[in-house]
Amino acid sequence: MASKLLRRALLLAVGASALVLAACGGGTVESQFEPARVVAFGDGMADLGQNGKRYTINDGSTGNWTEVVSLSFLQNLTASSLGGLSYATGNARVVAKPDAAGNGATPTVKEQIDTFLTGHAFTTSDLVLVSAGVSDVIVQGKAVIDGTQTEAAAVAAVEQAGIDLAGQVRRIVNAGASHVVVVGSYNLGRSVWAFETNQANLLQTLSGRFNDKMLVTLVDLGASVLYVDSALYFNLSTSSPASYGITDVTHAICTSVDPGVGIGTGTGQVNSNLCTGDTLLTGSDRTTYLFADRIYPTPRGQQLFGDYAANRVRDRW
Repeated sequence: MASKLLRRALLLAVGASALVLAACGGGTVESQFEPARVVAFGDGMADLGQNGKRYTINDGSTGNWTEVVSLSFLQNLTASSLGGLSYATGNARVVAKPDAAGNGATPTVKEQIDTFLTGHAFTTSDLVLVSAGVSDVIVQGKAVIDGTQTEAAAVAAVEQAGIDLAGQVRRIVNAGASHVVVVGSYNLGRSVWAFETNQANLLQTLSGRFNDKMLVTLVDLGASVLYVDSALYFNLSTSSPASYGITDVTHAICTSVDPGVGIGTGTGQVNSNLCTGDTLLTGSDRTTYLFADRIYPTPRGQQLFGDYAANRVRDRW
């Protein structure tokens, strides 16, 4: 199953890259783009601390991959709640409400873009990062696991969410952005949640169908949009962790149990938004764990993916 999944992810990534090259004429482009600012939208994978904390180990380390990318271009990126240009908010869905934790007040990705456009405008010198899909997959996956929804209905819902995300990316491009990086859902079939619940096949299917629909809908935007394949990257890092300096890819390092809904995978589960350097497994090495909680990576995991994403941006533009 693992090798089949890797082959599928690789083929998808190659196909997406081919679409980008075809749209811009093909060939290798020497990187010359230096953004004047970085703007971000999304869910917990990109949240830089809207409520003061991030969805990882809150120990002063790099927050998440969007910050890694921004710093690689010598740009600072902070949460919009602190006056910055990262609107990404934990548990946010693409257009649907409530969020993954059942909170109707959390701004969707669409609403985040709405807020940006009320006071700003996109320009060709912006690097726009869009990271979404994880929360939508969590909602649908949890419903199937709980027996309140069929898998077929969940697949239809995540496919629609993928189409919706493509629509928001198109909206960003139409509003003037010409350097837009899109990251969909990584393969949640490789998450700690999948390992703990034995639901790898379900979560793999939902993540893949979200990404597939998003990519098909974005097929004509290759000149302005770069797809960075988090599914492929996390498939590889969980299949060969030693190659990435990681030793544990199946357990959460944080012990910060949330008595409430937390990140949406169930009550009484670890929530990395509550995690600090003092709430880690005794004797653990935070640099060798990939996951902070059931879903979100450690700072080490975020740094690794951020480096990968930054290199993809430089290779493309």
